[in-house]
Amino acid sequence: MTGDGAPAALRQAVRSYLDHLTVERALSGHTLRSYRRDLQRYLDGLARAGIGELAQVQPAHITGHLAALRSGGPDQPPLSAASTARAASAVRGLHRFAVREGYAPTDAGRDVRPAAPPRRLPRALDVDQVERLLAAAGSIDGAGAPLALRDRALLEFLYGTGARISEAVGAAVDDLDLTAAVALLRGKGGRQRLVPVGSYAADALRAYLTRVRPALAGAGRGSAAIFLNARGGQLSRQSAWTVLRRAAQRAGLPVNGSYAVSPHTLRHSYATHLLDGGADVRVVQELLGHASVTTTQVYTLVTVDRLREVYATAHPRARR
Repeated sequence: MTGDGAPAALRQAVRSYLDHLTVERALSGHTLRSYRRDLQRYLDGLARAGIGELAQVQPAHITGHLAALRSGGPDQPPLSAASTARAASAVRGLHRFAVREGYAPTDAGRDVRPAAPPRRLPRALDVDQVERLLAAAGSIDGAGAPLALRDRALLEFLYGTGARISEAVGAAVDDLDLTAAVALLRGKGGRQRLVPVGSYAADALRAYLTRVRPALAGAGRGSAAIFLNARGGQLSRQSAWTVLRRAAQRAGLPVNGSYAVSPHTLRHSYATHLLDGGADVRVVQELLGHASVTTTQVYTLVTVDRLREVYATAHPRARR
C-alpha cells in the first residue's frame, strides 16, 4: 500500500487519486507504477513533517519535498531532473484532484514549478546505420534462421511504422492489413492510430507471417500477437530489447553508454528521417501518436542541427 506509515486520510486520498488515474485517465501500467512510487515518497515526507491530511499542506512542503528529491539523502540517491519533474507532476495532480474531490479547500501545488529538466535531443541513426542494423537482424544462418526472419520483421516494423516497443509487441495479427499496407497501433492512454507500413516492412512481415509464425504459434496456446517467442507466447518487451541489442552488436553500433541503440532509437530515427524528407511536423505528430505537437517539435531541433552541419561543410563562406 502507498505510504503505509502515513495517516489514513492521506493514504485514502492517494488511493482515490490512483484509482482515478487507472479508471478515468487510463494511464499505462508503467506510468502508474512510477506515480505510485513518487506519491509514496511524498506521503512519507508529509508524515515525517507531522502532516495528517492534504488540507494542511502548504506550497513550502511541496517545494521542500522536491528539493530533497534532487539532493538525495542517506536512504535515497538524488533523483535526476527528469525524475523530479515526473514526481512534481504526480504531486501537483494529486492536489488538483484533492480540491475537486473535497479532500482540501485549496490547491497547494498550483504555483509549484520544479526546475525544468535539461532538454536532450533524441538520438537518431542515419539511414546507412539503420540499413546495417536491419540487415544484421536477419543475418543468422542455420538453426536460428526462422527466428532471424522474425527479428528482421520486428525491427523493420519498428522503423517502418515509428511504433513504440510496447505498441509493436502488443500488436495483434488482426491489427495488420498488408493488402492496404496499414497497421493499427494502440498507444498511451488507450489512444489508437492507423499508420502506413512501408514496402520493406511489409515484405519482412509477410515472410515472417507465412514462413515462421505458424510454427511458433503451434508451440503455444493461440496468442493473437504478431510477434511470438519460441514457446508460442507474445514476445516480451525485454526479449524485443535483446533482439535489437544483438543486431546492433553485429552491425557494429553502440550498445552501451549514452549513445547506445535502443528500441526508441528506431522511433527517433523514423521521425527524424520523415522530417528530413520534408514531412510536415503535424503529420509526424499523428504518425507518432503524440497528444501535443510540442512533443514532436523536439525532432525539428535535430533536423535544424543537420541543416547546420550540411551548411557548415558545404557552403564556401560558412567557415574561415
